[in-house]
Amino acid sequence: MLVHGQWQGDWNPYQKINEGGEFIRQTSSFRHWVTRDGTAGPTGNAGFRAEPGRYHLYVALICPWASRALMLRQLKKLDDIISVSVVEPVLTDQGWRFAHANGADSIVGATSDALYQSAFIHELYSRADSQVSGRATVPILWDKQQQTIVNNESADIIRMLNSAFDEWGDASVDLCPLSLINDIDDMSAWLYSEFNNAVYQAGFAMTQEAYESAVNKVFNSLSKIQQQLADNRPFLLGHTLTEVDVRAFVTLVRFDAAYYSLFKCNWRRIMDYPLIQAYLERVYAIEGIAETVNIAHIKQGYYSIRAINPAGIVPIGPEPLLTASEALIGNA
Repeated sequence: MLVHGQWQGDWNPYQKINEGGEFIRQTSSFRHWVTRDGTAGPTGNAGFRAEPGRYHLYVALICPWASRALMLRQLKKLDDIISVSVVEPVLTDQGWRFAHANGADSIVGATSDALYQSAFIHELYSRADSQVSGRATVPILWDKQQQTIVNNESADIIRMLNSAFDEWGDASVDLCPLSLINDIDDMSAWLYSEFNNAVYQAGFAMTQEAYESAVNKVFNSLSKIQQQLADNRPFLLGHTLTEVDVRAFVTLVRFDAAYYSLFKCNWRRIMDYPLIQAYLERVYAIEGIAETVNIAHIKQGYYSIRAINPAGIVPIGPEPLLTASEALIGNA
């Protein structure tokens, strides 16, 4: 992790563990907002006006939080407005690494740092704040003009991308319509606590009690999602694709490939929930979404975590069940 701008020690997936052995996720450290006129957003400072070509996304294709930002970039047709760099899927002793940083052949779908030719993501944190301490995470929304991190909280970034760049993107796509905002906020909070983060709490639990508590949350959540889809609605809140579908999708699409086995969430697979499997395929088939999913990166990345998979062996299964062909953001 970073201590006063300097990388110290080796990367460790266990961010923080409480006395009960439960995984505690680190809070994000940069919380400024891009707005249409550059005024301050809900948190942080003013001065980040939405402009084409000014901002850059740093992402990992294995990471569900980063993939949320990629989904918004695609759905809002902002790929020509906001550029992107993709790190390699392998977690190194210094965290996320860019392609070519080790002098070897790059992994398909990964890129170099398009702006500064950094070797590791943590270098960008030190560039933005020479005294920064903490973990170097993705996604990062970077301001090329001020040469700093605007925000590294995916929940904030997807809200920005939904509306701040509508002058240049697809304004007809609104994943947070005012008529549904209360439902979106309520379900988003529930999804994070009981599903998105719960799979990590199961995977990184240090006691049996903490693991069983987390895995019960995961499968109670899947039962609730299956039940919610039982009235033949196409999306979680009805007939409109919303932010909650993005939040649910990124965890669902990684479940059978990684969480089921590596994180010991092996009571059932997503394919054992027919309504959820159909929903997963429905969202995946939306134009642009397949380009944000790279199962090879997902498997290689999660199974590179030596703390829970010391041998680094990547399983050959499961057999792919998504029908659209994968595209690679990193090669776009």
